[in-house]
Amino acid sequence: MMRVGFGYDVHQLVENRDLWLGGIKIEHTLGLQGHSDADVLIHAICDALLGAANMRDIGYHFPDTSSETLNMDSKVILSKTMELIRAKGYEVGNIDATVCAERPKLNPHIPHMQTCLAEVMGVDADQISIKATTTERLGFTGRQEGISAYAVCLLV
Repeated sequence: MMRVGFGYDVHQLVENRDLWLGGIKIEHTLGLQGHSDADVLIHAICDALLGAANMRDIGYHFPDTSSETLNMDSKVILSKTMELIRAKGYEVGNIDATVCAERPKLNPHIPHMQTCLAEVMGVDADQISIKATTTERLGFTGRQEGISAYAVCLLV
C-alpha cells in the first residue's frame, strides 16, 4: 500500500537565534524562533510523514509545551518520527520539499541538507528533493519576517 502525506510549517525570523534548516546550521543574521530549534524544513517533513501514516501531527507527538522538547534538535524529532512510521510498517518512497525564504540564498546548502536528512532518516539522498524559492518580496516571507516550508512524502 502507498500513502501520501503533506506537511507545512512556518517560524518567525528573530535576532539572537541560530538558523537551522534541513538539519544544518546556516550562517545568517537572523534565526528561527520556536520551542525547539525551529527547523521549518524538518518540521514540514515530519508532518508529511506522520500525516501519510495517519498518526496526527508533530505537535501531538512533540508538544511545544513540554520541557523535553525545549531547544530540541529537530534531527531528533525526525529520527523519532521515522521510528514511529516504521513501527507501523512504512518506509519512505520519496520526499519533495520546498523552503520559502528571501534570504539567505539556500541553493548552495541543498546538497548538504539532503545528505544530512538522508543519514537521519536512513534513506538514500536521492529520495529527498529539496527546492528553495522566494515569494518575490510579497507577504511575511517577502518582508523577511519568517520562513515557511512545504513537504510531500510517499510512504510504502
